Amino acid sequence: MPVPAHSEVRSPLCDDRWPVSEVLFTAGGQGRLPRYQPRPARLRSRALNLLAIALIAAGGLALLDAGITLVWQEPISAIVAKIRQEHLSGALRELERAPPTLVELKQLASLPSEQRRVAFLAAHFEQTARNGSAVGRIVIPHIGADFVVVKGTDTKDLESGPGVYPETHFPGISGTTAIAGHRTTYLAPFRHIDSLVAGDHIVLEMPYGRFTYTVVSHRVVEPTDVSAAIAQVGYTRLVLSACTPLFSAAKRLLVYATLTKTVPLGAATVLPGAPLTRPIEIPAAGSTRRSVPTVLKPLKRNVSSLFV
Repeated sequence: MPVPAHSEVRSPLCDDRWPVSEVLFTAGGQGRLPRYQPRPARLRSRALNLLAIALIAAGGLALLDAGITLVWQEPISAIVAKIRQEHLSGALRELERAPPTLVELKQLASLPSEQRRVAFLAAHFEQTARNGSAVGRIVIPHIGADFVVVKGTDTKDLESGPGVYPETHFPGISGTTAIAGHRTTYLAPFRHIDSLVAGDHIVLEMPYGRFTYTVVSHRVVEPTDVSAAIAQVGYTRLVLSACTPLFSAAKRLLVYATLTKTVPLGAATVLPGAPLTRPIEIPAAGSTRRSVPTVLKPLKRNVSSLFV
C-alpha cells in the first residue's frame, strides 16, 4: 500500500518526525535515505578547517608582531618588562625612603664631607644589593629614556631593565660604571642610544646621589671584547652597552660618558653643622678654577674590597 505524500513516520531515536516527502523511493517502492558523510569524516573535515583558521590567525599575528617590532619594539616582551618595571619602581621608592641603618649611621658620623659619604653609601649598597634588584634609575633626556636599573646583566636581569655589569662599580665609586640594555625587546631601553652625540647628558639617580654624565664618544666592538666596556681607565666614567645593529647580536655598541656632576641625596646630605649641601661639579677642561676630584674613594678598605 503506497504511503501518502505528506504522511509522517516517527524517528526511532527521538520524537522528531521525518516528512515522508523527504524520503526517496525507487521504482520498486524501496526507500533510501539521502547520502550523508560518515561522522568520523565530518569530524576530520571540521578539525582541518579549524586548524587552517588557527594557522592563518597565527601567521597574521606573527606578521603583526614583526611589523610592530620593526617600527617600535617587540610588544609581548614589552608588556612583561612594563609589569616588572612598575614593581621595581615601587621597590626603588622604598629604598629611597628607608632611613640609614645603625651601621651606616655610625660610619657616616665620622665622614665630614659629601664626597666621602656618597662613596661609603655607594660601596655599602653595591655589596648588599641582590642581583636583579632595583638599584637606581637612568634618565637620558635626548632619547626620552627613563628606566629603573637593576644589578646584574644575566638574561633574567636584563628582562626587567638595564643592568649594571657586576665587574664594574656603582656610581659614586672610583672607576667605570657600565650598564647593558636591550634595543628591540623588553621595553628596548637602549634602542636609540646610537643617536646620542657628544655633549648629551645621562643621569643616574641612586638612593644616595644623582650623577650626571656627559657623552664623549661611541665605539662598536666585538661581543667578546668585554674589556672595552668594563676596563678601569683612571677616571670616573659611564659606559652604555647594547647589541648592534638592530635585530642582531653581531656587534656591541658602546657609548662613553664622563662624570661631570654629583648631587648628594638621602643620608649623604646630612652633615654636622652644614644642613645644606652643594653639588659636586667638575669644571670643563682648561678651567683655572680648582676642580673637585671626580674620583670618590671610600674611607674603609674592608667596605670597598671589590674595587681596590
